[in-house]
Amino acid sequence: MLNSRSISIVVLCFVMFTGGVQLSSGQARPPLPRPSQKAGVMQVVGTTDISVSYSRPAVKGRKVFGDWPTPVAGEATLDDGRIRPEGAPLVPNDHIWRAGANEATLFTVADDVLINGQHLAAGKYSMHMIPGKADWTIIFNKDDGQWGSFTYNKQKDALRVKAKAEWVADNKELLTFGFENVGEKTATLYLRWEKVKVPFTIEVKDVVGSTMTRLKAYVAAAKSDDPGPRINAGNYAKANKQIEQANAWFEEALRINETMVGIKETFQNLQRKATILLNLGRSADALAAAERAVVVGKADPTINATDIATLEKRIADIKAGKN
Repeated sequence: MLNSRSISIVVLCFVMFTGGVQLSSGQARPPLPRPSQKAGVMQVVGTTDISVSYSRPAVKGRKVFGDWPTPVAGEATLDDGRIRPEGAPLVPNDHIWRAGANEATLFTVADDVLINGQHLAAGKYSMHMIPGKADWTIIFNKDDGQWGSFTYNKQKDALRVKAKAEWVADNKELLTFGFENVGEKTATLYLRWEKVKVPFTIEVKDVVGSTMTRLKAYVAAAKSDDPGPRINAGNYAKANKQIEQANAWFEEALRINETMVGIKETFQNLQRKATILLNLGRSADALAAAERAVVVGKADPTINATDIATLEKRIADIKAGKN
């Protein structure tokens, strides 16, 4: 039987002989605390999800960026087993870097985008960077499951773009990715660590197209007796000049609503009918439905008088050509 001292020696030997073992990409990694902890950031641009999953190394008083002590031929990586000389930076210029720690940083985008003006297809990518004194290279690689840059293969690059590094006064202890300058179709993603900030722009190529695709799925998944999703989708389509599809959704909403009206006329479904008809350009029919809604509403004590007054004003506006 092993005594406590023997067990301790066995455990120590196990740690010594497994601590430096590199797991293959297919092996599960033990759920242990990491010095560089996992983090993530997500931003929606239009209706497109963009996310970055990464690990956060800390400066810890070390030299992070700078030149390697000796010249390097071609593109090198510190993940290929090279020994770091004393005084060398953690992330040297002209070396491929995982843009974080542990697994290579993962960049995921739901739709096609432009990165600094260059096309990148929807998908998942490992994101690597090559630091420079002024320009950095941002790499999106199709091998999205790699550990560090050990197995990095340039032939699997989907895109490389240049980005300008900015040197700032305040020190950022933990590596951070973030989004800023978020607009209707663009955003800036930046890496921030030590006194370096590296921003690059992301532009959704077709916000309307991607939104219409999602709206079609939204309507298809909606209840067959609910006109609301069809009206919502139709309103967006009409506002963005997708008239044929807008009309199709409005017609579908009208059919559903007519069934509801046929069962029982209410202020709500008659008002909805008027709105749909107006969107379809059928002003006379819309007026008739709206006027009927006023009659039904006034006979129903549960209907707010303000709602009826608002509809009456809308009727007056339609008659005056203000629709």
